[in-house]
Amino acid sequence: MQPDRRSLLLASAAFALAGPARAAEPSRDDAGRALDFLKHPVARVFPAGPPAAILLYTLAPDLLLGWPRAIRPAEKPYLLPQAADLPEVGRLTGRGNTANLEAVLTLKPDLILDVGSTAETYRSLADRVQGQTGIPYALLDGRLASAPATYRSLGRLIGRDAEPPAVLAEGILATMRERVSTVPEEKRPRVYLARGPRGLETARAGSINVEALTLMGAVDVAGPGGGLAQVSPEDVVAWAPEVIVALDPAFAAAARQDPLWRATPALRANRLHVSPSLPFGWVDFPPSVNRLIGLWWLGKILYPSLFPEDIRGIARDLYRRLYHVTPDDPALDRVLAGAL
Repeated sequence: MQPDRRSLLLASAAFALAGPARAAEPSRDDAGRALDFLKHPVARVFPAGPPAAILLYTLAPDLLLGWPRAIRPAEKPYLLPQAADLPEVGRLTGRGNTANLEAVLTLKPDLILDVGSTAETYRSLADRVQGQTGIPYALLDGRLASAPATYRSLGRLIGRDAEPPAVLAEGILATMRERVSTVPEEKRPRVYLARGPRGLETARAGSINVEALTLMGAVDVAGPGGGLAQVSPEDVVAWAPEVIVALDPAFAAAARQDPLWRATPALRANRLHVSPSLPFGWVDFPPSVNRLIGLWWLGKILYPSLFPEDIRGIARDLYRRLYHVTPDDPALDRVLAGAL
């Protein structure tokens, strides 16, 4: 598997020169916060969390200072070598925030980038960190449906052409909506998202964790309410999911041998699927633009007749366009193990 030649050359030059192609216009972030004191050119960006790191990597890998969590060996082949070897810098937001402001200041970023909710809690965090560090802190909309606009917002902030990934995201989202709209509500599949090693953590409708499933018209058997929930095997059996999307391969293997799980319609129809996760999850985590690839996969497992495309070809093309690396057949085999 080789990095995309054009992307590798561009990224190599950018790593050496540490400068973007053109200056960005003064603007506001997606929370409406003024960033007029953002200096240009932007050459160093600190990602506040995994969604920001992934978004930035797909558009401008040379600007990324590091990863909230170091890239693991199994993930490295799917990313540009220069970026895959960047250090772990911790995170400022989300679960288990591990970065401190002194460490951020030591890295001397031109911009701190956060991608996710733009609600008041996160606006306040952005204002506080910006005030304490004197570093511009941009908060961008992390909703999957907003990916095209978020790419364009980021492009304006860092002075890069974001149209190629924005148009790509628009096309994927439009295709998904168009095809799913042909499925009557009563025929849309009932789906359970199985998180964790026992598959007993799930996400209720309205949670960011099931955004991709919701966009694909799936009915969340856990019901509404948002957020994560702990459930029992008996709950899942009672909900009678027609499809189970698992995040942990070990859980999936165990569930296929467990009489209780095998009582579900999903297991009886052999419709338990493991979400691909290299280098990043396709469905649930991190909740960034990596999920655009997963929409095609969800279409394939939820509506096989509506999505006849070869998922391997689609994955190979999207990895090239988003991750700047074209995976070969063995690499795709590792990505899709247990997924179909």
